[in-house]
Amino acid sequence: MLDLRRRDFITLLGGAAAAWPLPASAQQPTMPVIGLLGSTAAAQWEPYVAAFLQGLSDADFVVGRNVTIEYRWAEGEYGRLPTMATDLIQHQVNVLAALTTPAAVAAKAATATTPIVFTTIGDPVQIGLVASLRRPGANVTGVTYLNVELGPKLVQLLHEAVPTVSTMAALVNPANPNADIISRDLQVAAKMLGLELHVLNASIDRDIDTALSALVQLRVGGLVVVTDAFINSRGEQVAARALRDKVPAIFQSRAFAAAGGLMSYAGSASDAYRQAGVYTGRVLKGEKPADLPVQQSTKVELIVNLKTAKALGLSFPLSLLGRADEVIE
Repeated sequence: MLDLRRRDFITLLGGAAAAWPLPASAQQPTMPVIGLLGSTAAAQWEPYVAAFLQGLSDADFVVGRNVTIEYRWAEGEYGRLPTMATDLIQHQVNVLAALTTPAAVAAKAATATTPIVFTTIGDPVQIGLVASLRRPGANVTGVTYLNVELGPKLVQLLHEAVPTVSTMAALVNPANPNADIISRDLQVAAKMLGLELHVLNASIDRDIDTALSALVQLRVGGLVVVTDAFINSRGEQVAARALRDKVPAIFQSRAFAAAGGLMSYAGSASDAYRQAGVYTGRVLKGEKPADLPVQQSTKVELIVNLKTAKALGLSFPLSLLGRADEVIE
């Protein structure tokens, strides 16, 4: 009788153990991890990260609910990007989101296996990120948006706004993979309009001051500020200095115009980053980057600042005002 009772107790204990709840770690599968690699500081890229997260949400991924993100920010020091990319790979992230061209180039060099989703203003084929837009191949895909291609248009628009100017300057970061292409295209555009163009390089903080000081020395009548993560992060400084020195300036970011720049003309970064978030979500669901054609965001915006124009003693031609997507008053 005793043995029978003992067997019944063991059987009951075994059944109870099977019914006990599993530990939380066993119940909940580990959430996938996105490694987000950025070229500048987190605070300066906040609107674009928000657009990226919106794209993730559109693809049914919400941070903290079913996905996590490991962030690495280079603070404008592009030389740090390769080490940061390698660090994220070693953390075994499921997808590496490389935001900006320098970050994309560093990510591509760091891994041939971890899926990469990039954003770039350049031609991703020309700078070696993908084999073709339609068939990216390997482990890389992403979104490109118009900015490098807009360089000649910047010169043209600024010339329309200040047609009497004969000398302009362009502020370019030589560390950007697109720098040579941009500088060449700007020079060609300036020559076609009969303008002299000085290319001023800036890749660290002291270069910004040196370049802006040269505007007065060179008697520059107009400044073209080329989009770049580092230069964008110093946008308010550049816009304020150009306004102080009475130099009409055109930028490739609305933030510059809002900060006191005369004009901005650029592709929509927010639209591109949202699309990159969608692509990242699709990769997390199992799609391969090689099968996802590179997306091309073609939305472009022209912003003009009438308050700055008045401070500079300028009047925008009606033909230019009529083409503006936004007028800041």
